[in-house]
Amino acid sequence: MALVRRTRRASPSADSHLMTHQRATVWGPAEFVGLPPWWLVAEGVLAGVLTAGAAVGTTLYGAWTGRPSLADGEGGLACAVALALYLVSVGAGRALVGIVVLLGVCLALHTPQAAACGVLAERGRVQSVTVTSVEDGWATDGGRGRYLCSVRDADGVSLKVRIWRGCGGTTRPGDAIALVYDPEGRVPPRGVEAGSGGLEPLRGLTPWASALVAGSLVAVVRSYRLTRPADMKL
Repeated sequence: MALVRRTRRASPSADSHLMTHQRATVWGPAEFVGLPPWWLVAEGVLAGVLTAGAAVGTTLYGAWTGRPSLADGEGGLACAVALALYLVSVGAGRALVGIVVLLGVCLALHTPQAAACGVLAERGRVQSVTVTSVEDGWATDGGRGRYLCSVRDADGVSLKVRIWRGCGGTTRPGDAIALVYDPEGRVPPRGVEAGSGGLEPLRGLTPWASALVAGSLVAVVRSYRLTRPADMKL
């Protein structure tokens, strides 16, 4: 007696349900018709604004008070992780959570330099220093195309840091360039570049912060679910 083996094939509705589930897992369920609820938009914007503000604020506070763990951007990274955990808890899509984390990390990595500039803009003092040597950044700084100047102050003391702002291809040993330094010594000194405002680097964080807020908004909005996961299995 021959046995006939029958292979079960998934029905079109099952395939459609599986694709819908996978899409919801990656990009979020977004189970609403028309425009998303206003409170959901407000929740997404608030989460992004709080994260961006905390990331910039903690780094700026660390630079101002001389706390290296905060000034180096570790607080900003912690804020990005906290936002990621929040998005996961509300059921945001995995791809959107990854994008938001990436934007948060980029903001955290760009903030320390901007925070140092902000501190120097508020309490920094400018002095004239003398160039002792000039090095071509193409060869010594990974090909960034910057010139690096070693300098000494008016007392003849050589500074440990090399200056690239205000140091160019026409700079020669013996030239005088402007240097801004923190009288409390909590932020490394740096050269003064003509035509650049002290708070310009802080304003340069706006695109990263805006992108983080936008990513948080999309992730939270698309996390909206009308049905519970348990109901979907029935």
